Amino acid sequence: MFRPATSEMILRTVKATRYVTPLREGGSLPAIIEADDDGMYVLKFRGAGQGVKALIAELVAGEIARSCELPVPEIVFVELDPELARTEPDPEIQDLIRSSGGINIGMDYLPGSVTFDPVAEQPEADLASAIVWFDAYVTNVDRTPRNSNMLMWHRRLQLIDHGSSLYFHHGWINYLERSGDPFPLIKDHVLLRFAGSLRQIDEKMTALLRPDKIESIVALIPDDWLVRESPFTEVKQHREAYVEYLSNRLSPPHLFVEEAIRARSLQL
Repeated sequence: MFRPATSEMILRTVKATRYVTPLREGGSLPAIIEADDDGMYVLKFRGAGQGVKALIAELVAGEIARSCELPVPEIVFVELDPELARTEPDPEIQDLIRSSGGINIGMDYLPGSVTFDPVAEQPEADLASAIVWFDAYVTNVDRTPRNSNMLMWHRRLQLIDHGSSLYFHHGWINYLERSGDPFPLIKDHVLLRFAGSLRQIDEKMTALLRPDKIESIVALIPDDWLVRESPFTEVKQHREAYVEYLSNRLSPPHLFVEEAIRARSLQL
């Protein structure tokens, strides 16, 4: 299990034993793999697409959602041996595995799940409000009617694929000043029309996401995912920047909530 010295949180670590099948969707080229605990996981590769930044976003946003009592499949670290590439006939998959040796990230595979359909399913207003709040907070650009990144599993909604969240970390320019920014793209959120009182849910979610919780979540990021392709020279500095941004974003006024309220009023 991965237990950072500064974190009370624990994420399990499993070893990939078999590449099962690719999921040819999105820039991260995920795949279903089998691990040494006999579980099946949707693996996100560090060598694909946006690299470790997508994995950091998946980890941090996913565990923030869990801390806010939202339904998210278990997230695990996946240790990938580049030698696993030898068993794959597809050269593209071989290259992906070889470039992703080390710690990657996986999410519990939910067999029998189906993509959320906003026509067939109508989530409760409180749940819809909480998800809208969460996605506005983590600046998730990828929860639209075209691509909801939500599954129905055993009649329960599950949130998946948060690699496109936290887009501020792709540049880090004026990140503290930008931490209070609204999130205009919330107008395209698939659940916005189902949301209830966003002000009321704002109080609940802010109370759940305590500063020490944010620190514990950020402390989970593996050291070797940090510093690279960033303006920081030390892991500690880089980690503290994530904490500062996420903590500052919870300081009033919550412009990301006001923007969601405005966008919802235009849909009514």
